[in-house]
Amino acid sequence: WDNADFSRGVGTTFYQEFFTLNTAKPPFVRDVEAKIRRYLRSSYSAVWTLKITWEKAPVYAAWTDTRKTITYQAVLTTDGFRSYILMLYQDGGMQWDYTRLTSTNVLIGYT
Repeated sequence: WDNADFSRGVGTTFYQEFFTLNTAKPPFVRDVEAKIRRYLRSSYSAVWTLKITWEKAPVYAAWTDTRKTITYQAVLTTDGFRSYILMLYQDGGMQWDYTRLTSTNVLIGYT
């Protein structure tokens, strides 16, 4: 997560929390479980999931250009023993000009 700048009133951040220990699982949580099962080839049943969305976030400093934005999500989930994070990026959603960022070692994801 780089320096998104919401100071110009462009873009938003929101979250949704899912407690699914003893409740029916919404389609979003079932999709997260399926992704983890597929990626790790193991069983997984979420008891808690948090979806955070950065929508149309302009790069710092927003005064330079608020038209070039990025939309992405971080999904944190746990079964009570193991925890995972999924980083989801909107297809074609990276519009920041990474050549103008202060850091030159830009990655999408985390290390």
